[in-house]
Amino acid sequence: MDFLIDNIRLRELVAIVNENEEFFQDFVKFLQEVGYVSVHDFIQESSEERALYIIASYLSRVSDVKLYDGLLRPYPNSQARWYFLAWLLRDAPAQRLKPLLTQIAGKNLIEREAFLLNEIRKFVAPLFPKADSWSWAAVSEVMLARLEGSRRALKGTLFEEIIRRNLLKIFDTFKLLLTVSEREVRINQETYDVQVSGNNGSILIPVKTRETMGGGHALLFTRDIYKSISVAEAGGYNCVPIIIAESWGGDLAALTCEHYIYIQFNPNQIAEIEPVLAQKLQELLPLFRKIV
Repeated sequence: MDFLIDNIRLRELVAIVNENEEFFQDFVKFLQEVGYVSVHDFIQESSEERALYIIASYLSRVSDVKLYDGLLRPYPNSQARWYFLAWLLRDAPAQRLKPLLTQIAGKNLIEREAFLLNEIRKFVAPLFPKADSWSWAAVSEVMLARLEGSRRALKGTLFEEIIRRNLLKIFDTFKLLLTVSEREVRINQETYDVQVSGNNGSILIPVKTRETMGGGHALLFTRDIYKSISVAEAGGYNCVPIIIAESWGGDLAALTCEHYIYIQFNPNQIAEIEPVLAQKLQELLPLFRKIV
C-alpha cells in the first residue's frame, strides 16, 4: 500500500478547533457583560476577590454553546467551562489540575475550581503580558495541542468500541454463545481492551494503534505488544493482539501467539480500517468456536 502523506489528524483537529471558536467568543461576550473589554483585560485583573467571583460565575453559567473534544463530541456544560479555562491559562485540567483539587479547601467543587484557576491566572498573567497572547489565534494553538493529546486516548477507545460492535455482530450472525466485555480487563497488572468469554475459555484482545513510524516510542510500542502476549499466555489465556499501524518495525513471526491481526493503515483512516477489521475478525471464527 502507499503510505499516507497527508496529516489527517491535523486536518481533523483544526476543523474541531474551528468549531470551538464559538465557545471562545461566548466567553468574550460573558466578560464584556461583566465589564471587561477583552480576555487580556480580565487576565490582568488586580482584585483577587473580583477575579474569583468572575471565574465562579462563569463556571456556573449555562448556555447552549458547545465545546468539543478531540473526536468532535461535546463536553458536558460544567466540564466544558473547567477545561476551557484551564486550556486558556495554558494548563492541563485532567492530568495536572484535577489531582490538586483534592488538596484545596472550599464549600463545593466550583469554589475549589475557581480558587485553583485564579491562582493559575495570577501566575501566568506576567508570563504572557501582551494582549495578543489572549486572542483567539493564540488560544486556538493551545487548544490544538490539548485536543491532540486527548485524541490519542479517545481514538483507542473508539477502536475498542468498533471491535466490540463487530464481534457482537459476528457472534449473532453465526449463533455463537459468547460474551464480549463492556470495558477493559486487567490481568496481572496488564490491561486488555476486549475479552471474549465462553464456556470453554476466554480470549484476550489488546488493541495497539500507532500513527507515527519512528522515534523512541516505537520501541515501547513493540515492547508493549510482546508483554501483553506473554502475560496473557502465562495466565493460560488465548491472546489475539490487534495492531493498527501504517509502519510497524516489529517482527510478526516472533510473536508468541498463534493468532494476531495486523492492519497496515494509519489509525486515522477509520472508514478504510473498519471493513478490513470486520473481515479479519470473521476469519477468526474457528478460534471463537473453540471456546463456545
